Amino acid sequence: MDFTFTEEQEAVAQAAATVFEGMVTTDRLTEIERTDDRVDEELWAALARANLLGLAVSEEHGGSGLGLTEVCLVLEQQGRAVAPVPLWATVVLGALPVERWGTPEQKARFLPGLVAGEIRLSAALTECAASSTGRPAVAARRDGDGFILDGTTRAVPQAHLASHVLVPARTDGGVIVALVDMSAPGVATERATTTDRQVHPHVTLTSVRVDGADLLAGPADGPVVVTWMLERARVGLCALQLGVTEEAIRRAAAYLNQRHQFGRPLSSFQGTMLRAADAYIDSEAIRVTLWLAAWQLDTGRPAADAVATAKWWASEAGQRVVHATQHLHGGMGADITYPIHRYFLWGKQIELMLEGPSAQLARMGAALAARYRRPPASAATAATAVTTGR
Repeated sequence: MDFTFTEEQEAVAQAAATVFEGMVTTDRLTEIERTDDRVDEELWAALARANLLGLAVSEEHGGSGLGLTEVCLVLEQQGRAVAPVPLWATVVLGALPVERWGTPEQKARFLPGLVAGEIRLSAALTECAASSTGRPAVAARRDGDGFILDGTTRAVPQAHLASHVLVPARTDGGVIVALVDMSAPGVATERATTTDRQVHPHVTLTSVRVDGADLLAGPADGPVVVTWMLERARVGLCALQLGVTEEAIRRAAAYLNQRHQFGRPLSSFQGTMLRAADAYIDSEAIRVTLWLAAWQLDTGRPAADAVATAKWWASEAGQRVVHATQHLHGGMGADITYPIHRYFLWGKQIELMLEGPSAQLARMGAALAARYRRPPASAATAATAVTTGR
């Protein structure tokens, strides 16, 4: 498989790198982490000016009409910079589903403002992602042409910044996906801070009404839409993890080359070389599986296996890399005034959002076992096997 990027994709990656490298510094990150919202508004505005928020939005609504791969190239650069902006929440959880499943009215309502950086979205997928049945935490009951929503959904990415959140909800007839106005009566948020210092509030809905015009998917289409959203959400997290691990390794290599012991750079010792080499191999595995999954999704191919594999590598190998790179910094790795600790925190947070490698490996094993399990032999077939020795 050839994963060489097109000139247009290379240009997207370069543009994103220029914005992040030009604006994200250690001092700036420290400053943003002391704010209440913990979002770099100036960086967000710069991403909008560079049209990096509208890559997967149609040209009709001010975007570039590209795909998930291009979005992941920007997310990779965000991971490198550990930049505190709601890019994954707004673009992957919000813009992509509205662009694919929204009505013309919903697209006109949300997408131009999103491209301009004026509208932010998110989605409440935590419970659907963690459940083997994809069961939403929120319940919905029919009310005229709309629904009444009740329930609490946890850790909604940067919901405190979003004008609307895409909320899956279970009904007697299936699952719906509703665009919930965060300023509507009955919507309450509880602040929750993640491992990487971002804000992912818990959202409680108490008799919140959504009209038919606010439905992204009805009961019949809801399960398909939720699965579609989850696959892209997971691939987006893998792209962030790729950037985190790449930059963590680069910083560790620079540190080991600069620091000396016994008159030699630390990078010349076999133990550090082997640990760094293992981290590099892990990062490359994240890269290969990520781009395969993104390519399959972008080209409309069945991608469930590829997404599951990329998810496992980003979770398992990602946490190995950030552990290794922090350890390779010695005592400096535990100093929260030194930049490498942020890569450890981001890597661990992404691992948690991907549900952890052990659970994913068990799920993959069960799926493979079910797929290749032989049907039980009939009595006659069993008797023949015993008689013939076959």
